[in-house]
Formats: sequence, structure tokens, C-alpha cells
Amino acid sequence: MKRLLAISDIHGELELFNELLEKVEYDAAVDQLILLGDYVDRGPNSKRVLDRVMELKKQGAIVLRGNHDQMMLEAADGEPGAKENWVRNGGLATLQSYGSSIQNTTLPVSEVFREHVEFIQEMDHYYETDDYIFVHAGVQPGVPPQETDPYLLIWIRQEFHAGYSGNKTVIFGHTPTFVLRGTKNYDVYFGNNQIIGIDGGAVYGGQLNCLELPSRKVYSVRKS
Repeated sequence: MKRLLAISDIHGELELFNELLEKVEYDAAVDQLILLGDYVDRGPNSKRVLDRVMELKKQGAIVLRGNHDQMMLEAADGEPGAKENWVRNGGLATLQSYGSSIQNTTLPVSEVFREHVEFIQEMDHYYETDDYIFVHAGVQPGVPPQETDPYLLIWIRQEFHAGYSGNKTVIFGHTPTFVLRGTKNYDVYFGNNQIIGIDGGAVYGGQLNCLELPSRKVYSVRKS
């Protein structure tokens, strides 16, 4: 059986991402990599992270959408107020990764930016196996993922954390594990109700985690 390797909330931290893939000895021929979204914003190299994720998808990785990826998409689509909302939530760092001189909500006109937007448009909101549900934020308790509003799959928090009681284990990011615990602990969070949070808050000085399944082995890297 292939190893399932789940990583979430890279947020432009390219060096940590590459270091983590090296640490887990990722091999696309024998492992199934599942990325749970939020490739962009706040960190320094969102553009290059998206380039790397595109390469990994071509090699077989499953690439899901996060709420920050969605905000980038909405800004590019010109939805009212979307650019300003995106910038308030770390989008300026993403814009500057396409051009260091960008200082406001002006969107890049480069072909690469357009390709990245199209790539985000193609991303699914969840991935399901016989035993697991992989999703950025969580699932709506009592509702199958395929019947759930995609907005909830990338934004839900407390209702899912406290209310999920399904048979399948849900692997998610979005809410940093130190928030789930209420302590400065960035390790993977194994909930008592079949939920596993893997966002180690790397962009906040925490760590980037990878969860290996079915062994539940955890790999982590952080800035030195």
C-alpha cells in the first residue's frame, strides 16, 4: 500500500516545504501526496510554492483548495472588495512574490499569474478514501462532503471541531494546532472524535507538518 502523505498551510514557505518533502523521502512513484490548501499569503515565496505544487500535481499529487487560495481567485476574478480583503489577509506578500515593486492591490499581468489562477480554479475542495476525508478546513457534521457548500469546506471551524462524529477520519488544516489546543504546541492534533489537524502554523513561527497514513507517523520542520 502506498503511503498517504498529507501537508497543509504552506503559505509561501517554499524552503520549509522542500525540506519537509526531503525529510519524508517523498517518492511520487510509491507515495500519494495530498496537499490540503493555503499555498499562498503571508510567507515570502507564494509564486514559487505554486510553481512547485504544479510540478507535484503533474507527478500525481492530489491538490486541494484552501481559503487563502480562494481569496486569491476571487481577487483575480474582480469580485467587489475582494482585492482589498485579500491584501488584508496576507495577499500583499503573494503579490510581491510576482513583483517586488508591488505596493498595493494592483494585480500582476504576467502569464505566470494567470496560469496560477487557472490552476487554483481546477483544485478540488476535498478528497475521500474508504477510511479518510482530506479537506482544508473541515466538513459540516452530518452532511456528506459532496453535498456540503464548498465555502464551508474551506472556512468551517468550531462547528466541525466540536461536532464531527462520522466514521471516517478527517484530516484538515486551516486552524493551527496551537489554536486547537490553546497552548503553544505546533504538533499534529489528534482529536478524540476522528479529526486530525495538521496545520502547525509554520508562517507564524511554528512548524510545517506532514502526516503519514495509515501509520500516523508525523514529520515536522521549522525555521532554524
